[in-house]
Amino acid sequence: MKKKNFIPIAKEVIEAEIKSLKKLKLSINQSFNKVVEAIINCKNGKVIISGIGKSGIVGQKISSTLASVGIPSFYVDAASCSHGDLGKISSNDVLILISFSGESLELKNIIQYANRNKKITLICIVSKKNSLLYKSSDIKLLIPNVVEAGPGNIVPTSSALITLSIGDALAISTMNYRKFGKLDFKKFHPSGSLGAKLKTVEDLMVKEKKVPFIKENILLGNALKTMNKFNLGVLVVRNKFRKTSGIISDGDIKRISEKNTNINNLVTKNIMKKNPLSVNKDMLATQALSIMNSKKITCLCVHNKKMKNKTIGILTIHNILNANIR
Repeated sequence: MKKKNFIPIAKEVIEAEIKSLKKLKLSINQSFNKVVEAIINCKNGKVIISGIGKSGIVGQKISSTLASVGIPSFYVDAASCSHGDLGKISSNDVLILISFSGESLELKNIIQYANRNKKITLICIVSKKNSLLYKSSDIKLLIPNVVEAGPGNIVPTSSALITLSIGDALAISTMNYRKFGKLDFKKFHPSGSLGAKLKTVEDLMVKEKKVPFIKENILLGNALKTMNKFNLGVLVVRNKFRKTSGIISDGDIKRISEKNTNINNLVTKNIMKKNPLSVNKDMLATQALSIMNSKKITCLCVHNKKMKNKTIGILTIHNILNANIR
């Protein structure tokens, strides 16, 4: 095969799609607000997406994005709706049909079904005002007629991209209104690298019952027995009010033993590190790791937001690394 430079073609495609996105940006109007409001107000139903061909594939992605930000949503195949899947669509649902032309034959049965049920809100994402889909919809989201990238203006490229972009805009707008944050996002993404990044300190910490607490006036010899029993390499020292006053690590023990021949009779209060670093249980584990790295320590006390001086758990570097957080 003779070598050919495809880079100019790639740049032409990207440039054509950038122009389409700019055209889409200029077309956004009050209809967009109406669609977002319909999704927000869909509390007793589901947001259902359907389309055919490339529009259907884009619709699947839009539905998946909506579900990932806490909006009950699923995709139905337009062709399958003529063979029983219309039963998935019910009263109080928001139905978003995607078709660049608005005349896809497979959508006609869905349109008729939605129009018969006045409690279904029918929304269209379409580029043709005179199409059946546009005329039949309750809310009309008109996207611009764009030039497809590539020869002949026949391959759905720019049109698929702007449809995908409008779907992302709808999801993020709804997410913004609902103040959907990282902790909410974590509920729907418990696994994988993304789930790991969203884990909180509470998810990974050693909880209170398994934390080696000792009193301030205990002798170090007895304290060491507690350390060996719990095998965490750390002891949390509490005062008579059960508030955390200090911490002793196995590294501290080693340094003390180098200076003292008999460490068993030392009082923990006299050798502990006072006012140990403590983090809120709701902090992201990645932030806790950053603190450990910057302070060059291997564990942190954990507290509730309301009681900073009462330890409810211990977070160690091993807890974080075992959760595949780096």
